[in-house]
Amino acid sequence: MEQAGTHVPVLRDESVAALAVRGDGSYLDGTFGRGGHARAVLARLGGAGRLLVMDKDPEAIAAAQALAAEDPRVRVRHGSFARMDEWADAREGLDGVLLDLGVSSPQIDQPARGFSFQADGPLDMRMDPTQGASAAQWLARAGEREIADALFAFGEERDSRRIARAVVARRAEAPIETTRELAELVARAVRSREPGKHPATRTFQALRIVVNGELDDLAAGLQAAVACLRAGGRLAVISFHSLEDRVVKRFIRDASRVAAPGRRGLPPPVDAPAPRLRAVGEAVLPSAAETAANPRARSAVLRVAERLP
Repeated sequence: MEQAGTHVPVLRDESVAALAVRGDGSYLDGTFGRGGHARAVLARLGGAGRLLVMDKDPEAIAAAQALAAEDPRVRVRHGSFARMDEWADAREGLDGVLLDLGVSSPQIDQPARGFSFQADGPLDMRMDPTQGASAAQWLARAGEREIADALFAFGEERDSRRIARAVVARRAEAPIETTRELAELVARAVRSREPGKHPATRTFQALRIVVNGELDDLAAGLQAAVACLRAGGRLAVISFHSLEDRVVKRFIRDASRVAAPGRRGLPPPVDAPAPRLRAVGEAVLPSAAETAANPRARSAVLRVAERLP
């Protein structure tokens, strides 16, 4: 079971199995978190194998460095997986890349990080608190239309315009600085509520995505992963909402596409790009037992692809 400050890795066994880990292989976990997936990969590696780990979050990197101090097969880099292809160790070639997207339980469960409205805290939401603008700073300077567009595009919030108007009206009186202030403002602004869901859920998701550039990072990270994977290497991505999953699904589909024949059935042009990936199986969802033990797993989707020569 999940407890505050801990992280239960979602679809751990399924994702590690999908990587088809070889004892002497080289793998990259681009979202180390607290190392649940990474340790499962290490358990399958032999002495000649190696595991590269990345994370934006300095707290996650501290945990990764502690693991690296115990295990010489582990190498650590602080930063976004979107830039894995800038890491010389990754450019040497990888046999697998694992991405577990979204926010981790330790981040959600710490009010000071500002990811959740369950407890009051500063409205921050940055994966890396040392970089960029916080959610409070973004809301303080963004225009009404920009806020509305972000809430609609990244939170699929139907009341995005009403919420944006409320934000702009409120900040004219005083800045919105805490998670509780924002959650209460959104609750007053929305016209309808989804059963079992707090009215601020979509707004908080949208702001987190904007503040951390998550979808841009994902698009860049998928390209970087393919560039680093050796032939036969596996890409495994766990998504937690439809926007992420849509990006992953389309990327694998497009990278797996064979060039269409030319006119009148002629072969494709000789310079037509060859497919780079092969989709492996169907989307994998958590079991009923996993979602019962860890409700945060219920929206997870795992997609897997293999690098072609």
